[in-house]
Amino acid sequence: MAIVTPEILAKLAPGGCLRVSINYGNPILATQDAAGQPQGISVDLARELAVALALPLEFLTFDAAGKAVAAVALGEADVGFFAVDPKRGEEIAFTAPYILIEGSYLVRVDSPIQTNSEVDNPGIRVAVGTGSAYDLYLTRELKQAEIVRGSTSPEVVNTFLREGLDVAAGVKPQLEADAQRLGGLRLLSENFMVIRQAMGIAKSRGPEAAGWLDDFIARMKRNGVVAAAMRRHGIQGASIAE
Repeated sequence: MAIVTPEILAKLAPGGCLRVSINYGNPILATQDAAGQPQGISVDLARELAVALALPLEFLTFDAAGKAVAAVALGEADVGFFAVDPKRGEEIAFTAPYILIEGSYLVRVDSPIQTNSEVDNPGIRVAVGTGSAYDLYLTRELKQAEIVRGSTSPEVVNTFLREGLDVAAGVKPQLEADAQRLGGLRLLSENFMVIRQAMGIAKSRGPEAAGWLDDFIARMKRNGVVAAAMRRHGIQGASIAE
């Protein structure tokens, strides 16, 4: 276990309280319990981090990944749990990933689209969650299809149906749940990306703080904490990152 020096502690939580950015936009990571409190794998890891640092813990919750990332980049939160992306990496230092989630496409049952390669064509409109990891990825990768941004990732399928779009893009477990709930929808057989979920801290906090967090995440995987959290929260459609 890496030693928490006063210098690293001051970088990780300069206010003396660990402020953690939690994204409700990805239900694989976090949701609200019956009392409206955050729960999920990222919440469990945040609590483990607060114990390791011997600090009080405060959750800052957001409905979309972009907002959760911005809170850390602007210093409003100390750390957060995000998908690794080069655009975000301009301001955020990421740990190694702790879980991997597939990004998939959803279409109507009668859609002529059968493969991923058929999505990036003129006239095809793709629903995504604004500022999500797959929004950032598809913005770079799709050259001909049109991206239509909804408010949050859980709203992607609603946007897709409401606006009569051709494809919904999102995290596979969420799309599978929506397809089962609504009917008349199907997922394409291949994922279009693997989303690497990691912990992040503003680069302005320095490489020592980022390195300590990376060691923390490695210990959480090695000691079985991540696996136990996945079982506890019934997480399907994700795997522990090596």
